[in-house]
Amino acid sequence: MTSSSTGDDYAPIPRSALGPALNEEGYYVGRVERNLYYVTDGVYQAAFLATPDGVVLFDAPPSIGGNLRRAVDEITAANGVPNTVTHLVYSHHHADHGGAAFLFGGDVTRIGHEETRRLLLRDGDAARPAPEVTFADRYTLEVGGERVELAWHGPNHSPDNIYIHFPGHDALMLIDVVNGGWVPIYNVNLSEDIPGYIGAPAIALDYPWTHLISGHMGRLATRDDVAVHQAYIADIEASAKEALAAIDPVPYYVAGGENFWAGVKGHLEAVTERAAAPVIAKYTGVLAAADVEELTKTTTFTIISSLRLDRGPSGPVHP
Repeated sequence: MTSSSTGDDYAPIPRSALGPALNEEGYYVGRVERNLYYVTDGVYQAAFLATPDGVVLFDAPPSIGGNLRRAVDEITAANGVPNTVTHLVYSHHHADHGGAAFLFGGDVTRIGHEETRRLLLRDGDAARPAPEVTFADRYTLEVGGERVELAWHGPNHSPDNIYIHFPGHDALMLIDVVNGGWVPIYNVNLSEDIPGYIGAPAIALDYPWTHLISGHMGRLATRDDVAVHQAYIADIEASAKEALAAIDPVPYYVAGGENFWAGVKGHLEAVTERAAAPVIAKYTGVLAAADVEELTKTTTFTIISSLRLDRGPSGPVHP
């Protein structure tokens, strides 16, 4: 599929959605609190703790790749602590957040949810060695006098996506749920469990934190960003319910004739268009890329599908 659309075809990006400028190597490394840092290429994020006993890395996106090593070297040299990466924590199994894990050698202790291990062993990707240390619900990591709390609260973006809390750094890391200042990418951030995804921000807000490392875009997110994201998703959900109730599917099925899938397509496209339109209008200029219609429309379609399939009913019950 090709498109002639450019950035000039859309509303200006709110300045508040943008992160810091990147350096000549194409990355930015910034302090979250004390010795916790985040690294971004403007689209993806990772984080690390620089301790007297070594570096703990949280995710390794391949788009940042070798710049993770450069960022670690830069910060550890400035602070006089070792640059050896001793631990790597996977937020979840997806390759776009862990595909550079292999860069840090075989002596790293890799940690992740037990489902992360199962899925990485299934996928057999040498770039993402499976974690040796796993947990089911909670795990406390203590390195160099610092404590990190890992927790799984059920599936959301993926079956294994975890919450990473830094109680001594006023920060939380939750990947692929909230994109600070931006709408989700296609299909609710390509998420697998929609009720879990919709519920994840409330769980995140139950933690004490000021800074959210969200895994995407150039800046750290805030509690206000989470609230705006929740409002956006709630508006889609409410609009989807209204559209499902208002649009009669029968004319579309009749028009499809023997091609039943054509009827389904016509009905669901009409519901999606009706549900997405007011949300796109409301959030253009509020959330970056809200007017890139395919993004809100595919997220709306995914939520419509979840309303039908996860919550029910999927349609009238035949008498």
